[in-house]
Amino acid sequence: MRVNDIEYGFRHAYIRLHHLEKEIKIVSSIRVRGVGLLASALFSVNAAVAQTPTSRIVATANAFLSTLDQSQRGRVLFAFDDDKQRAHWSNFPNQMVRRSGLSLGELSAAQRSAALAVVSSALSPRGFEKVQQIVDADEMLKTNERSNAMFGKDLYFISFLGTPSDTKPWMLQFGGHHLAVNVTIVGEHGVLTPTLTGAQPALYTANGKTIRPLGAENDKAFALLNALDETQRKQAILSYRVADLVLGPGQDGKTIQPEGLKATSMNEQQRAMLVDLISEWSGIVHESAAAARMAEVKAGLNETWFAWSGPTTVAPGRNGTSYYRIQGPNLVIEYAPQSMGGDPSMHIHTMYRDPTNDYGRKVAK
Repeated sequence: MRVNDIEYGFRHAYIRLHHLEKEIKIVSSIRVRGVGLLASALFSVNAAVAQTPTSRIVATANAFLSTLDQSQRGRVLFAFDDDKQRAHWSNFPNQMVRRSGLSLGELSAAQRSAALAVVSSALSPRGFEKVQQIVDADEMLKTNERSNAMFGKDLYFISFLGTPSDTKPWMLQFGGHHLAVNVTIVGEHGVLTPTLTGAQPALYTANGKTIRPLGAENDKAFALLNALDETQRKQAILSYRVADLVLGPGQDGKTIQPEGLKATSMNEQQRAMLVDLISEWSGIVHESAAAARMAEVKAGLNETWFAWSGPTTVAPGRNGTSYYRIQGPNLVIEYAPQSMGGDPSMHIHTMYRDPTNDYGRKVAK
């Protein structure tokens, strides 16, 4: 059996579980593209229990915990009300901002497999692929920087706030350099905000294929900008330059004034393009939670704004160097190329927030 076939089967195993009538044993493998990490997850799931996305995430979380010794469990588990750990994420490398939890590099192959199975179960197939590509990019950065120990796939950390539960609130954190995935789970609610995705290099080649972890975020934004008429573009394009995330790490609870072009000034095609662009972030989480989130986004679309700062052209197949922001009643998305490293198109930070429900505070009461 080919690795790609095994990987495909793993990603879709959760969707098929509710059709099974007896306890099954799933043996799955995940290949983290370009990094060469082959993860084999071995765990049992009772089909009578694993009927919902939440129960499947809980099953994989408990399977991971069962692979750990007492010391490791003590390092990966935090209290759900641990606000310090909740906000302890960053776009910086681990040497600059020390993460808590367990790193992939200190886990055995079986434990790494189980850890990645938890992340995969909480995300959509495309969301997990995006995470893999971000991790791969950091491994590429390590190679490009002469095996710089500051970077690489081993320096991504997993932690839980609270005990994995089908009913009580808990939280999954997974991240490292250019990645902070925060998923708060409360029953059937899955809240992905705040989450940071980034990439350096933001374009690289792996197995003969060009990879752009955040390519769709770039391409769809330029397509929307180019779909605007002259009057709309004048409203959307800011009169000043924005060079970095405004509501990035360490900015929890802060707000900014909406600006740019309001969705009510867009035609139906442009509004559909805006929604499709937003889905690049809202669709990272598993499909059930993503659908609920998109319903919220659409409900507030009339009060959603699109703002642009920087160049308005880009070469096909490349990333641009422009900042943009999407802001609505329960949404802030930022895309911010970085000058560090020399070429802003090769170093990108993005931020995804819900000012009304970051960390699931609205549903975890």
